[in-house]
Amino acid sequence: MTSAITANIIRFIILVLLQVLLLNNINFLGYINPYLYVLFLVLYPFNTSQTLFLLVAFLLGITIDTFEDSGGINAAACVVVAFIRPAVLRFSFGVSYDYQTVKLANTPFGARLSYILILVFVHHFILFTLEMFDFSHIFLIAKKTLFSGIFTVILILISLTLFKPKRR
Repeated sequence: MTSAITANIIRFIILVLLQVLLLNNINFLGYINPYLYVLFLVLYPFNTSQTLFLLVAFLLGITIDTFEDSGGINAAACVVVAFIRPAVLRFSFGVSYDYQTVKLANTPFGARLSYILILVFVHHFILFTLEMFDFSHIFLIAKKTLFSGIFTVILILISLTLFKPKRR
């Protein structure tokens, strides 16, 4: 249990630092920006308390907001993702999630991809909607959500492939 907590703390710190020091400086074509810190929400253990997960998601988002000076939009997007994650897990993994037997590395690629896609695109849509806060810019919100979401999903899949847990 202690090693899982330590691993999550280290993952939290590394992803926040990577996001604020490197990835926030990437801005392709004015509207494509990767948000790799969402990987923390994707990988957070499935069998933990939902209340604790909501709190940790808020902490992750508010930490990013503090560095970006973005007024809480990342925190709001992270909390929404944390709130809907159980439903997304049930949708993507079905009975395996209900019986708490899901290990992300051992799931079929299609189920894993649907889980990641839904979380990333919900996060990005909330983030960009709050950033613009004007539905007259719905096409710009959709464009930023789509392209940043695709870029983020690709980075998450690459990260999961590179840092795959060792089989025992």
